[in-house]
Amino acid sequence: MTEEPLDDDSGAAEPESPAAVPLLRPADGLPAVVADPTALLRTAEQFASGTGPIAVDAERASGFRYSQRAYLVQLRRAGSGTALVDPIPLASDLAPLAPALTGPEWVLHAANQDLACLAEVGLAPSKLFDTELAGRLAGLPRVGLGPMVEQLLGLSLEKGHGAADWSRRPLPEDWLVYAALDVEVLVELRDVLAGVLAEQGKLDWAMQEFEAVRTAGPPAPRPEPWRRTSGIHKIRKARPLAIVRALWEARDRLAAERDIAPGRVLPDAAIVDAAVTAPETPQALASMAVFRGRSQRRLTNYWFTAVAQAAKLDAAALPHPSPPNDGPPPVARWSDRSPDAAARLAAARAVLAAVAQQWTVPVENLLQPDLLRRLCWTPPVDGDVAATLRKGGAREWQIELLATHLEVALAAHA
Repeated sequence: MTEEPLDDDSGAAEPESPAAVPLLRPADGLPAVVADPTALLRTAEQFASGTGPIAVDAERASGFRYSQRAYLVQLRRAGSGTALVDPIPLASDLAPLAPALTGPEWVLHAANQDLACLAEVGLAPSKLFDTELAGRLAGLPRVGLGPMVEQLLGLSLEKGHGAADWSRRPLPEDWLVYAALDVEVLVELRDVLAGVLAEQGKLDWAMQEFEAVRTAGPPAPRPEPWRRTSGIHKIRKARPLAIVRALWEARDRLAAERDIAPGRVLPDAAIVDAAVTAPETPQALASMAVFRGRSQRRLTNYWFTAVAQAAKLDAAALPHPSPPNDGPPPVARWSDRSPDAAARLAAARAVLAAVAQQWTVPVENLLQPDLLRRLCWTPPVDGDVAATLRKGGAREWQIELLATHLEVALAAHA
């Protein structure tokens, strides 16, 4: 006999999830900050004698400093406890730690944000597990460290210091507690996520992704980074663009010299306003919003020199209104320039959407959008989509899931 479904209006209350347990203090107490060579060597011995994966984190001062250097490095390992290492008094050289940390798996959250600054202090993993990336592949709705720790471990982490100015000295105790707790939960979170991925048949996918992150190296410099100035879309002509470029480059030099985040030296909005207005005298520049502020008045001649130099450039030296691009044109232009390519892209996107839904993986983690656009704009002459994806950096799991479907989609619009 078939059971009748329960009436949705029965009034039965949904069971409440137990409240997350707040993590307020490190389990072993707050360790002293490692800030001298002797303490660093002791820490190396401490971690060499531990067992299992090593939780790693780094704090930068993004938004405050020009550099992306590490101002604190946090480590935790079973049998070793937690270490908080201050690279600044150690001349940003933590190489004495490297032998103890080489070999075991490192567990980081959003590893691509920290690996570069860790490499600068002499530390690099030989094996990696990225909890944020693992959460994405597992199809979790929220992949921030706090939400995942709450969902999977039933614990709550204090918020509020991740975007702080970690170049500040001395570091406040509550910041250090926050930093220590971030690594205290990482290995346990790693184990739970590995289990979830294994159940879903995605653990090998994740390992391929982690290795790609580990070996990626630093991104190539942008050819014209000034074009990322916020609000530059308001400017269509070459001469004002030259002013944006000149002010951006002047700001970048000053920010690097003072090790201050560029936006704190001069906001993007002020650069765009000056480019639109094109002041012809230092006085006119100094009368503009932001430039008439106390801190900017001392730099009036510095900024105006950049504006004046841009105003005097020969036409041949002016920047082109369109940014350089070695790939396909913007997608919005495809329908006019190549309707077949536009149709291929629509079909390929439908393939990705279907596979993403089937496997509960975000579309952006299935394939890099730029690689998809290049594939659809210039499909392989021999039809070998797998080889094209592999050459473009796709991982084997992505190729296995997508290549055959994409070949069919592209062939339909050849």
